[in-house]
Amino acid sequence: MVACTFLATTRALVTYRCASTEMGAIAGRKGVGDGAGRRNRRSEETIATILAATEDIILRSGSDRVSILEVCEKAEVSRGTFYRYFSSQGDLLDAFSCHKRDNFHSALLVAAQVTEDPDSRFRAVVAYLEAYLESGQARRLLKVAPEYALGFFQRIFHDSVLRLQDVLAIVFDAWDARLGIRIDRELVCEMMIRYVLSEQLAPRGPTQRERSSRIESLILGLVSRRLGFMSNEFS
Repeated sequence: MVACTFLATTRALVTYRCASTEMGAIAGRKGVGDGAGRRNRRSEETIATILAATEDIILRSGSDRVSILEVCEKAEVSRGTFYRYFSSQGDLLDAFSCHKRDNFHSALLVAAQVTEDPDSRFRAVVAYLEAYLESGQARRLLKVAPEYALGFFQRIFHDSVLRLQDVLAIVFDAWDARLGIRIDRELVCEMMIRYVLSEQLAPRGPTQRERSSRIESLILGLVSRRLGFMSNEFS
């Protein structure tokens, strides 16, 4: 409950921070000097508007239907302004993918940092994954732009597993000490990410509470099974 409430109140902040990181990199292509800070802030706002317009078009019509002209009209910017930041449609879609990836990873980090207690952190991460699934945006993207969505999932998969290992490090440390074993952290995180992806492809439609229990049961089952294997090896 605490984690879900925290996510609800920080979602806008997380989105802003992630967008600022990505947009800052794009805006940074411009020169520096007097007034550069003000120009970069304006650039970041313009890039945010362009990316928001891109997302709206993709979710409505699919990635194949994204045209620079339509993006400019939706964002209310000139094509000259667009080309100041993006060299082509492909460049725009690449930037949009990075933007969405960074949003996911940064929000995951914010959700995890709500607590240093290992068990609470695990539940907070599960709550974040619930909220991500509940939003349905990734599933909508899969429906309207399946090829683009599948490519996006493939690109972020390995990095997501690594990021999840980082944010759950104190959880795994606590479980290792509690159970007296070395948990396969990569396997656990891989299964969590695969579960999220499977819910996009074939949602079972449970409530958040049921989904939370399923995720926890999945992970704790893996841990218990590993403990059982080790017990058999030494029996």
